[in-house]
Amino acid sequence: MAFFTKRYHPPGTPPGTLVEAPASETAPLRIQLIDFDAKRIMIRDDVAVSECAPFLQHDSVTWMHVRGRPTEATLRELGAAFRLHSLALEDVLNIGQRPKVEPFDDQLFIVMSMPEVVSGLVRVEQVSFFLGSNFLVSFCEGGFAAFQEIVKRLNEQGSRLRSRGADFLLYSLLDMVIDRGFPVLESFGIQMEVLEEQILESATRDTLGKIHTVKRELILLRRMLWPQREVINELLRGDQALVQEDTLIYLRDCYDHTIQVMDLLETYRDMSAGMLDIYLSSVNNHMNQIMRLLTVIATIFIPLTFIVGVYGMNFDRNAGPWNMPELGWPYGYLLVWLAMSTIAGLMLFFFRRRKWI
Repeated sequence: MAFFTKRYHPPGTPPGTLVEAPASETAPLRIQLIDFDAKRIMIRDDVAVSECAPFLQHDSVTWMHVRGRPTEATLRELGAAFRLHSLALEDVLNIGQRPKVEPFDDQLFIVMSMPEVVSGLVRVEQVSFFLGSNFLVSFCEGGFAAFQEIVKRLNEQGSRLRSRGADFLLYSLLDMVIDRGFPVLESFGIQMEVLEEQILESATRDTLGKIHTVKRELILLRRMLWPQREVINELLRGDQALVQEDTLIYLRDCYDHTIQVMDLLETYRDMSAGMLDIYLSSVNNHMNQIMRLLTVIATIFIPLTFIVGVYGMNFDRNAGPWNMPELGWPYGYLLVWLAMSTIAGLMLFFFRRRKWI
């Protein structure tokens, strides 16, 4: 089960038209404003869009983070205040977009995917960024918890973030979003170790279902994380005037992280495919062991069945001396049991000697 949501515009809706999500799908909206430069920082929670616009006239860097699902009215107000393109705002409203970077006049619009694991299933949140010359607007429906580390670094006196521009702040957020993939993949690694132990000990149909779940979630994760490498690569080309040359050095490190995430992801995908082969081999091996045991039991009973079959024939012993004289022996019954036990023991010894059992 995937936690992706994708809504499309009704038929006939022109491109760039904002369509508000149903009220039941709209999360509570909160806006946090952070304005800073090398000497000072100001953080305000639950601000209105109208309160943010005047900060664009300052020389400081303004970061506005929108938490929750924005409404049509809020997006229109944001678009007017920060001159955001309507097509980009449409992608913010319709979550589930593929990670990408798009230039709009004097701004950059970037979509990223931030993964997390909820009850063993992948949940990917869309994170959107608008980068201007002195401002950054970010959108994340899930909240602000994942971004608190960046805020903490901004609060530190002498922080490199405080002395750089909005493009370096964007790099820090992109790096944080990409690095969220490592703990997610680590959780999958732990799951696969547990599954591997279960397969080797006792493979069940429940184990097979878990393997298929892991494979499906890894495919889903790959589909959303693979394009993020293209996003960073696009920024590294140096064609974007809003990204300074000294920030490109840090973006290269960010690109290396995307490579590491994808390498781990491909490794775990191969491991999940290998576990399915191991499961099938384990099931076949278990079946072979059962068949071997049943074959040994049947083989042992073949001569015993022959003996009891012979002595189960109805011949009149008084008709002649060769008509089953053993039936007249006083210890004949015990001798037959002794013979059958000896034959069974010798066969078991022979099978064990040949390592068939």
